[in-house]
Order: sequence, then structure tokens, then C-alpha cells
Amino acid sequence: MSKKLIATLPKSSLPRERLIEYGEQALSNQELLAILLRTGSAPYNVMELSGLLLAAFPSLYELKAATLQELQMVRGVGKIRAIELKAMMEFGSRIHQSLQPKYGTVRTSMDLAFQLMEDLKDYQQEHLICLYLNTKNEIIHKQTLFIGSLNQSIAHPREIFRGAVRHSAARIICAHNHPSGNPEPSSNDRQFTRRLKECGEMMGIELLDHLIIGDKSYVSLREEGLWERM
Repeated sequence: MSKKLIATLPKSSLPRERLIEYGEQALSNQELLAILLRTGSAPYNVMELSGLLLAAFPSLYELKAATLQELQMVRGVGKIRAIELKAMMEFGSRIHQSLQPKYGTVRTSMDLAFQLMEDLKDYQQEHLICLYLNTKNEIIHKQTLFIGSLNQSIAHPREIFRGAVRHSAARIICAHNHPSGNPEPSSNDRQFTRRLKECGEMMGIELLDHLIIGDKSYVSLREEGLWERM
């Protein structure tokens, strides 16, 4: 296929545009490799070069196992490009072997509250923290989402559940501090928790608890029996 023909193909036929339109899983190995190669090398355009590589190494395993010298034997693949290919394949292998990080397991609201007391004790503003958990109640992500008064205009459930979807969380726990030191839940706290609980039920992501952290004290809205009244 000539460079002129490649240039006149409709956008949907070009690998990058096809990925944007249809997603990466719709692309062939040749198209994915062409995106990684970025450009061709005379006399080949990038699609032709990726085709030559896949012809020289018929299986992806053979391509992965190829040495720098073997890669360079393919016309159009010089030393620099061979190095880039080896680095790309090693990085892909490390991604495949990577595990989702864990940050401890939540066993009781009390244990978690005592940990958060230390984290939040010196803050002069309210901080809303969300902990995202897997099915084993292991913390897979922890994030401070809002700073300031906990009201509907600042703390919106969609921001919290966006993180839950992104991290594939099965459950969430929210916590925020009261700088006054008094952990008694306000009407805003109760209303916000009610909205979170309802959103979680609709999305199939359970809100395990909402903790309010005070000065060496805390309130668990679940332990206080407020869950049943929501």
C-alpha cells in the first residue's frame, strides 16, 4: 500500500481515528502496532512496517521474545526503533503483572475512625474523605474529595461515585471532620448521607458508613442506628 493511498483513506480507516471511534479492542494487532510505531520508515508507511514486523514474527509471543538484533533484521526497523519496541513490550508485561494496590482492610468503623482522627486532627476546615473498598473490604483507594462546609453545592454524590466506578469499588465509606471538635451530625450531614445511600443503592455500590470525626471522638451514622431511619 503506498503512502498516497494511506493519505486518501477515510478517517475511519486510520488506526488512531478508528481507536477514537470504536475503542482499542476493535483494532487489529497490525493497527495497534502501527499506533505504537507512530511513523513508517522509507520505503514503508507505518501500516506496512507493522505488517512486516508481524510477518517476521507470526505470533505475539515470538515478537515479544525477539532480541534487539532480530528486530533490526526487519527492513525499516533500526536500532532506536528496536529499542523502543523492546521497552514497550517490557512495559506492557509489567502492566499485565501489576496488582491493584491495597491500603489495609476495614474491620470495624471504630478502628477506621481512630485512624482518621490522627489524619484529620489539625485541620481547621472540613475535609471529606472517601475510601473505596473491594468485596473483601480492602481499601483500594483513598481520596480527599472536598474541603469546606459539607453542603449540597460543594459535595455532590456524583463526584464520589465517579471514583467508585473508576476504581471498580464494591463499597465506599465516607468520613469528614468537624473542626469544632463536636462530632454530632448536622442536618446537612444527615441529608448528604441519605442522598449517598440512595445513590449507592441505585448503582449497586454500598455505602457502608459515614463517619464524623471530632476531637478524640467520632460518630458512625450506621452504629448510631441512623441507617434504619433514612
